[in-house]
Amino acid sequence: MMLIDLGKENSILSQFIAEIRDENIQRDRLRFRRNLERIGEIFAYEISKQLKYIEKEIQTPLGIACMNLPENMPVLATILRAGLPFQQGFLNYFDHAGNAFIAAYRKYHKDGSFDINFEHMASPRLEGKILIITDPLLASGASLVLAYKSLLSKGVPAHTHIVSIIASKEGVAYLKKHLPSRKMTVWTGAVDDELTVRGYIVPGLGDAGDLAYGPKS
Repeated sequence: MMLIDLGKENSILSQFIAEIRDENIQRDRLRFRRNLERIGEIFAYEISKQLKYIEKEIQTPLGIACMNLPENMPVLATILRAGLPFQQGFLNYFDHAGNAFIAAYRKYHKDGSFDINFEHMASPRLEGKILIITDPLLASGASLVLAYKSLLSKGVPAHTHIVSIIASKEGVAYLKKHLPSRKMTVWTGAVDDELTVRGYIVPGLGDAGDLAYGPKS
């Protein structure tokens, strides 16, 4: 498994991540969702460099242009609900991609610990495809491992990219332990040191789903 941290390089990505972390800017849900989308676009562009390309002839009004174009579009998968605006950024660039959606949530116990409950998945066939799983936060890593393993029921991808804007060191270690495949790349924009007992990244940004769509009852 390869880890790529785009946050280590200076780029406009840092501004967008700073804004989704900023508790004052977070109050604007529209801006929060748009920043998730813009960050998704940046990751999509970077991942596009790793796809296979073939040369095609394009008819213009004045002649033929030879262009290198992606051989196949990836399949985009996300975990509801925080992943929706993040995935939209990917879909803006990979506009012909297939899409998969996974419903999973944390069920907390009285002691503050939690289990990941899986409820629903809708996905196209994945055999031999490039799979991109998006989730804004890689906290414990349990939900992403569950998502990946559930998606395998639709076939084994040729390569999987797992993309989170902010990850915890513990979450990255969990993925390396439970998903040790060489055909997997983990992308992030920042790796934070701490993870609370309730599974929140510190400093992190809080609950991405609540910030994007409002608090849960």
